[in-house]
Amino acid sequence: MKQERIDRFVTILDKKLRVRHLKQKRTNNDTPTIVFLHEGLGCIDLWKDFPNLVAEATGLDIIMYERQGHGESDPLNSPRPLNYLEVEAEVYLSQLLQQLKIDRPILIGHSDGATIALIYAALYPVSMVITAAAHVLVEEITIKGIQEAVSNYDKNNIRAKLERYHGNKANDLFWAWANTWLNPEFKSWNVTHYLPKINCPALLVQGKEDEYATLKQLHLIADYLEAPTEVWEIDNCAHAPHIQAKQRFLEKLKCFIKEHILVLKN
Repeated sequence: MKQERIDRFVTILDKKLRVRHLKQKRTNNDTPTIVFLHEGLGCIDLWKDFPNLVAEATGLDIIMYERQGHGESDPLNSPRPLNYLEVEAEVYLSQLLQQLKIDRPILIGHSDGATIALIYAALYPVSMVITAAAHVLVEEITIKGIQEAVSNYDKNNIRAKLERYHGNKANDLFWAWANTWLNPEFKSWNVTHYLPKINCPALLVQGKEDEYATLKQLHLIADYLEAPTEVWEIDNCAHAPHIQAKQRFLEKLKCFIKEHILVLKN
């Protein structure tokens, strides 16, 4: 099924955010919209073709947007607060979905986006939540992974790679990400208290070779959830299942969404 692609900017509070809508050509609108939430250094284009494949597999509308500081959206506020993920879920995402008139979305989040999805699902009505490499507290492996990215920032030309997607905001975005996670005050960050409030079906996914989190994080999230939850550890996959295990992840998403849409309709 071919989708119509609509790109535009939506102003939320003081920020102009880039939004992409993959709109299905159908008459039945009584279905939830999927909302993609990107990673800490991500943007719409870094999802590659995965959202289009999900749209084709599910027949559902897709919304993607770029958070402040990312892609073509407005720059970050500086300094970025240590509770930036909670602010994104409670303020920017909630107001964006209100403005777009999206009720009870299906949230698909990666890394930071997965954490935002969990926080939002604890606070607002959601049809289902699907997370890839979510984090709800700080692990030592996360700090080490970010320290390695910092040490390679100049050696591996990371800045130039990021500038292809974020333009002149790339340097500020990288250091906001790195400095937040490496801030000693951030070590106590923990959002597990949100998790028992989630009452929608949840699919929790993580690669077994994730360089930023252990599988303990995946199962900790599952232990806190009281809603129907499926946990999937992916073999031969690191931090980006939508790229490193694309076809397997796509099939799992399709089956999970279709199963629970039937439940919602009944």
